[in-house]
Amino acid sequence: MADTINDNEDEKPEEVQSAADDATQVESQAGQGDAAAKGDDQPADEGDKPKKADDKALAREKRAAEKAAKKAAREKEKKAKGKSKAKGRRGIPTFVWVIIAVVCLAGGIAIGKFFLGGVTSASGKTTVSEGQLDTVVATYTYNGKTTNLTAREVIQMNSTLDNAKDSDGNYTLPTADAILSAARSQIIQQEAEAQGITVSDDDVKSYAKEQLGTDDFDTIASNYGMDSDTVKTILKQSAEMSKLKNKVVGATSTQPTAPTAPSDGNDQTASADYAKYIIDLAGDEWDSDKGTWASTDGDYYKALSKYTITNDSATYEAAEAAYYVAYQKYSTEASEASTQWTNYIDGILCNASISISSLAA
Repeated sequence: MADTINDNEDEKPEEVQSAADDATQVESQAGQGDAAAKGDDQPADEGDKPKKADDKALAREKRAAEKAAKKAAREKEKKAKGKSKAKGRRGIPTFVWVIIAVVCLAGGIAIGKFFLGGVTSASGKTTVSEGQLDTVVATYTYNGKTTNLTAREVIQMNSTLDNAKDSDGNYTLPTADAILSAARSQIIQQEAEAQGITVSDDDVKSYAKEQLGTDDFDTIASNYGMDSDTVKTILKQSAEMSKLKNKVVGATSTQPTAPTAPSDGNDQTASADYAKYIIDLAGDEWDSDKGTWASTDGDYYKALSKYTITNDSATYEAAEAAYYVAYQKYSTEASEASTQWTNYIDGILCNASISISSLAA
């Protein structure tokens, strides 16, 4: 996603001003030393050779000090500008990362034909005015359909237009990476729709609640410096991609939650809650009617056979062992699903082509 940098060149950072003050002080001190060498308001004695030598030495020291001070000022100004830019950058909203995680990183940079510096109306520009926000910055083709991406669309994927505007009222063209990410998101959304996958407004709200803890789009927009319409669009894309992933790789299990440790810290503490925790994880491997293991070849039995477990009692230590088994299963399943999804996304993106004209770094 494109980062927005708002620099105010008219306001010097404190470090730069400090460096300038240091240079002034050095110059003043050197000047005072020069004057002292000559005497207060007295011309130098032409016959005084040692004093002339002192004057030359002081002059050299003055020039060296000034040079060092100016160099230090430049270095401080450079560092201060870097800090100012870092402060001005807007971080990628959490829910935007949802799309990146599901699509962009999964597919890498896999787009069949990638052209940087293609012939579009943005060639040769690095900024656009407000009236030029609909300038085309990229054109991509997928399944025989060609689509244009404008500067406005890509900028709004990461911020509001107001936040992206610089002090001159212009907008920096999105970077090639930001444009590529936007194109990939739209391509996957097109594929989802081609697969008959749709999401309702209620689906989007549920997805927002699950991912962000709230379905209030205005609140989300305010938190991430975006407008509510853009928030809805991004969450809709992400919800569709999530459904597409479930269709491709199947629904994956949720990450297990570790058992709550006993307050006294004793891992031999036994309770009915720990027994229920283990039995819920073990599933068919446990025979609740008999109050024992249903078989002896399952993963949970192999890890827990040394512990005394009943329908009503088990230790925290046993519950922890069950958690480790569950987490290993979850990790393996998630890794396999990720590989399957990545291959699927790569297959889609390799059938697309894109021409990008952004000159932004």
